[in-house]
Amino acid sequence: MTVPTHTLPSGDQIPTVGLGTWDIAGETVEESVRAALDAGYRHVDTAEGYMNEAEIGGVLADYDREDVFLTSKVLPSNLAYESVIEACEASLDRLGTDYLDLYLIHWPNPAISLRETLNGMARLHERGLVRNVGVSNFSAYQLSAAQHVSKVPIAVNQIEFHPWFQRPDLVEYCRETETVIEAAAPLARTNVFDDEVIGEIAQQYDTSPAQIALRWAIENDVVVLPKSSSAEHVRENLSVVDRELDEEDRRRLDGIDRDQPCYDTGARDWSDDVYGISQ
Repeated sequence: MTVPTHTLPSGDQIPTVGLGTWDIAGETVEESVRAALDAGYRHVDTAEGYMNEAEIGGVLADYDREDVFLTSKVLPSNLAYESVIEACEASLDRLGTDYLDLYLIHWPNPAISLRETLNGMARLHERGLVRNVGVSNFSAYQLSAAQHVSKVPIAVNQIEFHPWFQRPDLVEYCRETETVIEAAAPLARTNVFDDEVIGEIAQQYDTSPAQIALRWAIENDVVVLPKSSSAEHVRENLSVVDRELDEEDRRRLDGIDRDQPCYDTGARDWSDDVYGISQ
């Protein structure tokens, strides 16, 4: 199975379907990653905040590293210049690799200079530890600021994106600036499975709601990062690369936007140990 790719500013190719690993760890994430790589996935997404890098690294040791596009993310509490570098080195050690294909700022941190953070990312790039730099959960304004101060092109913005949260203004800005969009929670953490339109279209195509939502995102030129602890679902999620929606069904899916996020809300606890500002 050939998975389509997007071209990053560096010329590297990022596969359109990747394995998300948020909220899975231990033997479960090991089984998920192994099932994905055996099924033909060549894109794995993790983060220091997911606390599963060591397990993923153990699985990756059994595969050709050059065949896998590997992403990790730095916590917002580690965005000072030296902390970014130390965090990346620690992630590399846990993952058992010499480089990351993509390194992302996991969340913006208004308490730390974005220029300082991106200077640290640029240093990692210079050292060959990071091949591509990006951001995650950045608004259009925050992405614009990052693009203006970064010495390395901002290749990716990983955001919450799914049929109930389509974010047209942010998506338009990413496309105008040729920033690849990655969909974190492309299934709204299974919430969209209950959508009547998605259910009707899934029945029409004799497939699952998950595959319809994923295919819709891919046809909107978005990289999808579905997570699953089930080997069967991991394989099913990759099969979307062989499907195609007709124009009328794409329009119906475009029309179910509720502007309803499942995680990227303004009511964030900035003091949280993992995702918040360090005290």
